[in-house]
Amino acid sequence: MSFKSLLSGNKVNFTSLGCPRNLVDSEVMLGILLKAGYELTPDVEEADYLVVNTCAFLEASRNESKAAIDELFQRKKSGAKVIVAGCMVNKHRSEIESAFPEVHYLLGSGDVEGILKAVEDGEKGAVLGKAKSYLEAGEVPRMISTPKNYAYLKIAEGCRKACAYCIIPKIKGPLKSKSSEQILKEFNALLAQGVKEVILIAQDLGDYGKDHKENNKNLAALLKEILTIPGDYWIRLLYLYPDEITDEIIDLMKNDSLNNESRILPYLDMPIQHINDQVLQDMKRHTDSVQIKSTITQLREKLPGIKIRTSLIVGFPGETERQFQELCEFVQEYPLDHIGIFKYSQEEGTPAGAMEQQIPDEIKQRRLNKLAKIQQKISEKLNQKMVGKTLPVVIEGYHPESKLLMVGRYYGQCPEIDGQIIINDGRGVTAFNERYMVEITAAAGYDLIGRVVKAPSSPAQLNSLPKPKKSGLKIVS
Repeated sequence: MSFKSLLSGNKVNFTSLGCPRNLVDSEVMLGILLKAGYELTPDVEEADYLVVNTCAFLEASRNESKAAIDELFQRKKSGAKVIVAGCMVNKHRSEIESAFPEVHYLLGSGDVEGILKAVEDGEKGAVLGKAKSYLEAGEVPRMISTPKNYAYLKIAEGCRKACAYCIIPKIKGPLKSKSSEQILKEFNALLAQGVKEVILIAQDLGDYGKDHKENNKNLAALLKEILTIPGDYWIRLLYLYPDEITDEIIDLMKNDSLNNESRILPYLDMPIQHINDQVLQDMKRHTDSVQIKSTITQLREKLPGIKIRTSLIVGFPGETERQFQELCEFVQEYPLDHIGIFKYSQEEGTPAGAMEQQIPDEIKQRRLNKLAKIQQKISEKLNQKMVGKTLPVVIEGYHPESKLLMVGRYYGQCPEIDGQIIINDGRGVTAFNERYMVEITAAAGYDLIGRVVKAPSSPAQLNSLPKPKKSGLKIVS
């Protein structure tokens, strides 16, 4: 670290907005600064540098990013510098500069490794290279900010699809896949840090390797390589489109096992967005209703315990009441474990943004409310079916409202986005971030309630459970 930065203070506060891919970029920036001698602080008021990694996916995301920047300016101490990074810098730089002329530095989403220059440069400036997205290569520092038991591993960035409603290809650029060698190196590094659940992420996992000419460079081949690494770990797959869920991937999920547990979790985040064929065609999706239903049926036949998450859009331009009703009927006929429901957002620069027959917001909100009520009943019914089962559960810590309770997750619950298991009898727990056998005793809305019935085979030995700590990195997903 330079003499200049020592004089000006070295405490850094981070806010990471948006998706897990953004979070990984934030962790890399944080790792670079920590290696250079900077110190992370959770307190905005004492920070010398305040970094916001923004999201620009939707108008709501941009508003959230601007609100976060504004809050930092309202709370920061005199002389502290605000640095804005990420997707919003790529696509809406002028908007940031107009609203916040006192921002010290701007970093594009492909310029993660410029964070040290941004912090140490005495003059206002920007690092905006040609790359629209960032992938680690080689020995780049990264500080994991998630709880000890899980971490994200980004295997690709950008997108080769052209969905009519999505601005991501223009923000993040074309598909870029990491080499399998780099992924294996990072996977081993995460295991060495004690991570027990590695969540593979990309804009679209199924497209992994399709930007390369080698026929054998694909997701299934990558998973086979990862599974050669010994260890009792979980692999979770996020964002895998229906047309890319191949027999080979399903067979890997079914047949890989260690101690009678599959290491590739029987859980898929499978974005389908809609079920009506005309709407799917207008969205420029690569699937139709027959393929979506067939994929769900095949997954459940081959993997009876699989849990499926999806995302749905209501109010896409031209969506009729009948087409929306078809979506409601599909959700009831093919009940899915977790659904994220979104109102269509008209984004400038997308084909859908220029379509006629834009749906008024009040209609979009009504449709969202109706579909959400349907899904709530389905979720409650599916959760009731879990009562009486005994499952391996990662106990992650105390419940935020009471130390008399603990919280954990089983394989069917992804961190941050799904429900959790509330442990009302954790007398057998000797360490957090370990797996315990938990009997599910009740369901409570989107959550489950359970009691620990068996400790892990070789739990960490602690005299007492640790007190919760502030991570110092504010994550807003």
